[in-house]
Formats: sequence, C-alpha cells, structure tokens
Amino acid sequence: MTDFLVSPVRETRHAGGDDLLTAGLGPAGLRGAAAPFADPDRPSAAELRRRAIQASWKGIADLGPLGGYGTLYGSTDPVPGREYSAFARLPGAQQPHRVLVQVPDDFDARTRCLVVTASSGSRGIYGAIALAGAAGLPRGCAVAYTDKGTGSGYFDIDSRSGVQLDGTRAVAGQAMLEFEPAAAAGGGVAVKHAHSGDQPEADWGRHVLQAARFGLAMLDRARPDLAPFTPANTRVIAIGLSNGGGAVLQAAGLDEDLLDAVVALAPNVAVPGQGRPLYDYVTEAALALPCALLDRRFDAVPFAREADGSAPLAWQARCASLQARGLGSPADALAALQASGWTAAALATAASSTRLDLWRAVAATYASAYLRAAPDAMPCGYRFAAHDAAGQPVAASAAVRAAWWADASGIPPGAGIALLEDAAAGADPAWPGLDCLRALWTGDGADAARLRAAVAATEVRLPRRELPLVVIHGEADGLIPIAFSGLPYVQWLRDHGRAPVWWPIADGQHFDAFLAMPGFGDRYVPLLPYGDAAFERVLDALREGRAVELGPAPATRPRGARALDAAGLGLR
Repeated sequence: MTDFLVSPVRETRHAGGDDLLTAGLGPAGLRGAAAPFADPDRPSAAELRRRAIQASWKGIADLGPLGGYGTLYGSTDPVPGREYSAFARLPGAQQPHRVLVQVPDDFDARTRCLVVTASSGSRGIYGAIALAGAAGLPRGCAVAYTDKGTGSGYFDIDSRSGVQLDGTRAVAGQAMLEFEPAAAAGGGVAVKHAHSGDQPEADWGRHVLQAARFGLAMLDRARPDLAPFTPANTRVIAIGLSNGGGAVLQAAGLDEDLLDAVVALAPNVAVPGQGRPLYDYVTEAALALPCALLDRRFDAVPFAREADGSAPLAWQARCASLQARGLGSPADALAALQASGWTAAALATAASSTRLDLWRAVAATYASAYLRAAPDAMPCGYRFAAHDAAGQPVAASAAVRAAWWADASGIPPGAGIALLEDAAAGADPAWPGLDCLRALWTGDGADAARLRAAVAATEVRLPRRELPLVVIHGEADGLIPIAFSGLPYVQWLRDHGRAPVWWPIADGQHFDAFLAMPGFGDRYVPLLPYGDAAFERVLDALREGRAVELGPAPATRPRGARALDAAGLGLR
C-alpha cells in the first residue's frame, strides 16, 4: 500500500507545549514574532517545525484582533498526537513530494475520518494546516498532507545543500534531500516548483491520492487496534484552498473509490474548453494592471496608492511602456482587461497582488515549471539568488539557508531570495521580462507551443457522478478570479450532469491573511470560515448516512471598522 515511499517513515510525538495544530504556540504565539532558533545557523528539527507551522498559519489565516478567528470560527486549541512523515514519489517523477499525517490522540474511533489536503500556493508541507488541520484535528479526524511537488525545500547551488526529511539541511550526496535539481550549474538558488523537471501541477491530483493512501497506512500504524483502515471503513474527505483547491479537484477527477467528498476553496483549476488557465490571466495582469489601476476609480482601493495619495511611479512607467501597444492610458488598459473578463470586484482586489509584485513572481516560476527549465536556464532571463541589503546577488549565508524551509512560501522573492532579470532595463525594468513571458502564451514559437501543451496537461477530469463536491469562491478574488476558475468549473460539472454545491461568497477575496491590514479587512469577509462550515456539514452528513446538502450560499456583510460578527459571516 505504501510502495510509493522512497524514504523511511519518520514518527514524532507532539504534546504539552508542542501540539499538532499550533506547535505549542497557541493563538498569541501564532500571531507573534517568528519563533526563535537557538542557533540561527543550525536550527533543530523541532525549531524548524514550530516556525514552519507558524509561518503557514500567518500566511493563510486572518489572526488579527478584529477577524474573529478562534471565536466566530476555527480552532487553535492544543491537539496532542503523533506525526508521520516521508518522501513519496509518483511513477516516472524525478523528484519526491512530501507526505505527512497527523493522528490526534482523541482520534474518533467510532466514526473513522481521514482528511486529505494539499498545500495552498507553492507552500511547504504545513501549508494547509490553518484550513485542513484546523477543520479535521479538533473533530477527531486524522489529517494527511502533501506539498504536491512544490514547497520550500530550496537547493542552494553554491553550497550544494538541500533539505532533509526533518527540515534540516545537508550537502547533496550525504543524505536524501527533498529536492536536488538534475542540472545545477553556476550559483544561486534552485526552487522545487520551478526547477524539479517534473511539471508538478499536472500531477497534483495524484499527489493528493498518494497522500490519502499514506494516511490510511499511517492510521494502521498509529491505531493497530482498529486496523485495517480502508476506503470502505474510513471516511476520506479532501479539502484544499487555492492551488490546494485545484489539487483536490484534480484528485476528484482521477479517483475511483478512495474519496467520500471534496471541498475546494478558491480553486486554481484549468477547465477543458471553459474559463481561463492561470498562466494566461497572470501574464495579462502583470503587463496591464499597473497601468489600469491608475484610473481614478481605484483611488480609494487599498494598495493602489502611496501614503500621500499619489500613484506608484512604477505603474506610471508601465503606461508609457504600453503606449507602443496602443494601450497607453489607464482607461485603455482597463477596457482591455474588462473585455477579457475581469470584473470590477476582481480588478479592485487585484491591486494588492499588483503592489506586492505577485504576478511577475508567479509567471516566472510557472513558466519555468511548464518548460522544465534548469535553474540557470529559466525562460526570459530570470533567475533566483540570495541577495544583500542592496538587493545584489550574493552567496546565501548559513542562517539564511537554514530558515528557508520554515519561512519561504515556495515562490521567491522572499526569505532572503530575489527574483533577478537579465533583461531588466529602462524606466520600466520589468517590462522586457514580462513581455517575454506573455509571448510564451500568445506566441508561435516552439517554447510557446510547449508551454501551452504543459498548461493543457493540467486540465481536470470529470469526477464520478456520486462524489459530493463543494466549491467555494470569493466573488472579489483578485488573484484567481471566480469568472476564470471556480464558476466555469461548476458550470462544466453541471453541463455534464453533476450536481456540485456552489457557494459564491459575495465579499470574499483570496488572501485571508491580508484582512488584518488596515483598510483591507473592513471591505471583505474571510474564506476560511466557509471552508470550515462546509467541512463540518459534509462530515456530519457522511457520518449520518445522508446526502450532502449545504443550503444556499451565505449572505455576507463586511465588518467595516468593527470586529467581525456572526451576522457578517451569514452562516446559519
């Protein structure tokens, strides 16, 4: 049942001041400063785990005092138990993916439940803990995670070092590593999502199904008194957010008899013949949004203006770059985006992704993954490297390298790594690289054809008719717009005789963690409470042997300047 494992299973016990859900940090610790390392150059496996869990919570959940986490929804109560982790590999893959199972001491033996999930974004193995861990562990379910072939196990080319199973670093050849690129010439940093050579997105569903099988096997080990755990006697529910949401929907299309239900939030999902794939709208946004957001209608939108009310200079330079393409004014750029399907709500929220330079980072990483590029041969002249205080590339220090596994998001820049561009030049230095990335989608060359074929390989398949499916998506999502992903997927299912539960969240956007920022949380509601509520209702229905029926989408109300209340969530 576990012949896909390529490492021994590592078992650890977590109780007292080091539980499964918060690593002993509790709500105050999760919100606080980064969990410290006694020796920054050589943190222990336990220290790295604690900080990785903290970083995953802070990157996904709204833990601010007005957000309601832990009071209106969610849980950070201590959950003692055991963890089982290993490296697994898909047939034909060059690199492994991480799998990890958490089994709480109060596992519900009467109504056996396994939650399976995949990390959101390109995060590491704990990347879905604030959703799946918080939903499953307090309700007596075991939780199985996969990093789905992405993650923060960066390989440092200068020191020839990578990340071991326990999160600590080792030199290549001296231990099995999470990721070691096949070709790693020169210097800099290799990132698993970009440089694995496996194009992991096409296999995210298989990663999820392997994690589910690993979960059942580890339940056998943890609870031999109840073994064997099988799909016939254990309820297996897949849940995921963003890329994790796309991963569980991919798994739904591949599954034959393993999954009992699937819940997907804000899924990045490529739908055959409908919607738009991520790379298409990300490269479009990277070029046009900086100019479009200069339109006066965005003056009061969070992230769209400087503190003094002025427009970012880089965005003004982008309008000048677009003039050569006939889209020189903000109104022109805005009209072009609206014509391609961007809604007013998505455009307004997309100011955050634009200001934080997410479009460029995502596009460069995904282009490299789709083209299976080596670290020193990324398309359009991009590369990753550690940097100094002035932003110049340097060899990474031991302390910077050591923290990557805990702190990094899986897509640089961040955690001391820069995204560098050989072609950067002029008043709008990002333009040449972004124009090149866009041409890989719209162009006629061999690389463009290869990239489009790789994107097509990520399209989902139809799930079996009887599989309960819940899809939740914020109508104001500015990173994965509902019109390009969640809604086309639901329409496609309905066109093929499926009956998904569909919850469009009127005031929902993509990043719950942004809601703690001034001026942002007063406009939107978080998504995590709807995932938690959907999971609870699905679990209850399965345990009671009845059909999954969640009712209509909740009627939401943003909190304004006040604390979020139950009425604002609209859950009954």
